[in-house]
Amino acid sequence: MSKVSDMLDSKYPEVWSIKATDSVYRAIEVMAEKEVGALPVLNDSGGLVGIVSERDYARKVILKNKSSKNTLVSEIMTRDIVFVSEDTTVDRCMSLMSQKKIRHLPVMADETLVAIINIADVLKFNITEQSMTIEELESYIKGETGGSG
Repeated sequence: MSKVSDMLDSKYPEVWSIKATDSVYRAIEVMAEKEVGALPVLNDSGGLVGIVSERDYARKVILKNKSSKNTLVSEIMTRDIVFVSEDTTVDRCMSLMSQKKIRHLPVMADETLVAIINIADVLKFNITEQSMTIEELESYIKGETGGSG
């Protein structure tokens, strides 16, 4: 069974973040610049305290007629964070995302944020895994063992 650690081998390793005291406008700027849909929110010592997403912005700023420049990330971030470890199975990640209706999962090692995976990462990984399985089965059926013996 494939694990998050297998998925992280092919994912860009950098994680961008924001502080709870930053403005929502700054968070949206970073999301646009880095082309991501969510950012982990870290405290001054680097601990994960929340996550802020484009969905949070749309629902808690735009629809409430607030100003993104005058609203702090702490006011709209999700504090009840669902996260996984590198040992979590990819299937479990899909299940969590579906059950909790979320698109982003922080990956934690002990109490350190090591990555963020999103639904597109999970789907891409599953498609690649399935394609490899199909190729292996086709080779087996055709009798292509790849070795001499």
